[in-house]
Amino acid sequence: MAQHQFQTEVSKLLHLIIHSLYSNREIFLRELVSNASDALDKLKYLTVADEAYKSISFEPRIDISFHKDADNRPGASTIIVSDNGIGMNEKDLEESLGTIARSGTRVFLEKLSEEAKKDSNLIGQFGVGFYSAFMVADRIEVISRKAAENSVWKWTSDGKEGYDIEALDAEDPAGRESQGTTVILYLSEEGTEYANRWSIEDIIKRYSNHVAFPIYLSYEENEYDDKGKVKSSTQKTDKINSGAALWRRSKSELKDEDYKEFYKQLGHDSDEPLHFVHTRAEGAQEYITLFYVPRKAPFDMYHADYKPGVKLYVKRIFITDDDKELMPTYLRFVRGIIDSEDLPLNVSREILQQNRILMNIKNASVKKLLSEFKTLSENNREKWEEFIVQYNRPLKEGLYQDYSNREALQELVRFKSTAVEGWTSFAEYVSRMKSDQKNIYYITGGDEKTLRASPLLEAYRAKEIEVLIMDDEIDDIVIPSLFSYRQPGKSEGPSFDLKAVNRTGADEELGEKKDKDAEKEAKPVIEKIKKALGDRVKDVKLSRRLHDSPSCIVADENDPSIQMAQMLKAMGQAEVPEIKPILEVNGDHPILQHLKNTEDEEEIADVAGVLLDQALLVEGLKLKDPADFVKKLNRLLAR
Repeated sequence: MAQHQFQTEVSKLLHLIIHSLYSNREIFLRELVSNASDALDKLKYLTVADEAYKSISFEPRIDISFHKDADNRPGASTIIVSDNGIGMNEKDLEESLGTIARSGTRVFLEKLSEEAKKDSNLIGQFGVGFYSAFMVADRIEVISRKAAENSVWKWTSDGKEGYDIEALDAEDPAGRESQGTTVILYLSEEGTEYANRWSIEDIIKRYSNHVAFPIYLSYEENEYDDKGKVKSSTQKTDKINSGAALWRRSKSELKDEDYKEFYKQLGHDSDEPLHFVHTRAEGAQEYITLFYVPRKAPFDMYHADYKPGVKLYVKRIFITDDDKELMPTYLRFVRGIIDSEDLPLNVSREILQQNRILMNIKNASVKKLLSEFKTLSENNREKWEEFIVQYNRPLKEGLYQDYSNREALQELVRFKSTAVEGWTSFAEYVSRMKSDQKNIYYITGGDEKTLRASPLLEAYRAKEIEVLIMDDEIDDIVIPSLFSYRQPGKSEGPSFDLKAVNRTGADEELGEKKDKDAEKEAKPVIEKIKKALGDRVKDVKLSRRLHDSPSCIVADENDPSIQMAQMLKAMGQAEVPEIKPILEVNGDHPILQHLKNTEDEEEIADVAGVLLDQALLVEGLKLKDPADFVKKLNRLLAR
């Protein structure tokens, strides 16, 4: 027998699960059944696609039983969940049940602490479902035999320090004659309430009724005499789930509750989905899709190793749930199923990436989803705003990645605005534009509060020109790539250029002509500031967009913004060029008027430095030398 210590994070996780999670304990059975279903899916595929497995006699099923007074201990009970799926060998047991390789484990532990350790929904969301069994068991045994192998292995743990793995003799009565896995839960005091026929049936029908394999429950049915004593017992086995592939049933015979129940089993989620889309395509290509949008974004949505949410089936046979090519990356939050009638059953994962049939299904599915999202945005604003809070950023990624669907995506993304409360769209912005306005204006940078306070907006507010607030860090990359916006379906209609107010050239529509006399009058002051700042700035100009503030910074139209440069550095981008801002100054401001009348070079240097640094601070940017800024400010205050 080999003894093993749990990975450190697994030990923490088990401690939290056992001692802190009290709600929805019954999900342990949903998780074990889902694991069994996955094991059956994998073997079903291999028996069709791999010669080494075709000789295996395979009638997929999941069996559940319970026993009172187990191990001859009064009051002790067990629940046993067994499948004849792919099974596990020693290495699989160690990797699957002794460690959690997913990067989300640490996030899970932090999230659990944040939310008062009561949200058991997180167990499924973070892919650690097997461990939920320790909420109801003080010891677990897993006996497994991998398909096409002879060895039988037994994994045992009390969920505390570690686990044991041992090989079972062929003669051992606990061993398995065929491939598959048996999970034996030795129930704790809290778990004994589930060791009965009614609890198990209720949990299966609630969470796992649409698992595509039959689930059987074995139990003893007793006959009692007149005095209430057991006269005889009969062992019975009943099928307790529908076992139908829900996605293949007609929409007309399904209720919303059917879809919601199936989603909870499919997505390991206790929340109901925010939206679902069920499609059957017939004709040149035949396939069925059932897609769900989770109410909350998957925890790993912004991880490079995110887990895809769409499963691929061919004629009801599971092929893969680990292919990131089934959906574009900006729709990685979508959960669901693609079931094709036209793909070959022995299609390999490598071939999938170049398969024309699957590419057509993917393209059609994306268009269908975006169309559904558009309908949702038009018919249910409350639900759409809930969607936007979770998924606005991935849709913006689509604007940058998916040129063929850019027009549809432009209608879906939302922004904050200086003109209205809440979210708004490009189309709604255009509907509010003045008749002579030619551009759509926006500001990118830091957080919403900082952007709303930017001096760059002063002249636009004075002219009652709306500016879109773009406070997402990817806006600086995505929005400039659009160049312009035209309302869909209006190819002959006006096209509006997208102008960033924090870049040069965006102030032309403010209606304030360049005043040559003002520029001539301000030139000496600007030259003083340029000399003082040297290579800290790209240029110093007289501003047309400032009313109250003395200065602001803008980026050259051909340069990335300072915020974008900082983001690229934070992402580890090598050789990010130093971006120098353009300083714009308000010639009418008292500070600038004062500089006209002084030739004190130290004072000019201090004022110029403070004008630049405070403009950077107002835009939410970090100063390279905060101490130097404070010294200059103190010298000016002393004067």
